[in-house]
Amino acid sequence: MTARQDVGTDVLVPAELLDFLPCATPAAWVDWALDNEELLLIDHAQCEKKAASTAMSLMYRYVDKYELLIRMSQLAREEILHFEQVVKIMRSRGIEYRHLSASRYADGLRQLVRAEDPERLVDILIVGALIEARSCERFACLIPHLDDELAKFYRGLVKSEGRHFEDYLMLARQIADNNIDARIEEFRSREKELVTQADVAFRFHSGVPA
Repeated sequence: MTARQDVGTDVLVPAELLDFLPCATPAAWVDWALDNEELLLIDHAQCEKKAASTAMSLMYRYVDKYELLIRMSQLAREEILHFEQVVKIMRSRGIEYRHLSASRYADGLRQLVRAEDPERLVDILIVGALIEARSCERFACLIPHLDDELAKFYRGLVKSEGRHFEDYLMLARQIADNNIDARIEEFRSREKELVTQADVAFRFHSGVPA
């Protein structure tokens, strides 16, 4: 199969989401993913679990922020459901769920997070928006090359990940004391480095193959 750098034309990805990302996923990553379907699904399951865990941790830490509590509660439920769905697909394909080492992507973004609130929370929400946006875009990149079962599943995820991106970005702007566009640019610059640089091991958020 020939990988495409752009998203599938049959998938509706919000323009504001694509504009938020600093670059498109490299075609080399798409080829890498298609050659590693087992790792793709295992790491996808881990990403869904981590996303639910992040949402829950924000709920426990910031109990005074009503809008955040509601949005993160909804997000956590959706991410756990997605985790269950990925694991079921893996089981039907004879893929054993096992631990994989994390990619440097999320940690690379979190290295920019400031130590004190409210700046810390704003940065965490920006990171969440980038992760969800990149996930949505990568699902869309993969869909034209997948079998019917996976394509249908990922097409549904494009919609939910797009909502999650919007929630994270809305909360970041709502909580910030001032304009955060410059801060977002710092994270976008780091995100571009992480998805375009070489990686040794394939992961859902890895860069390109070394």
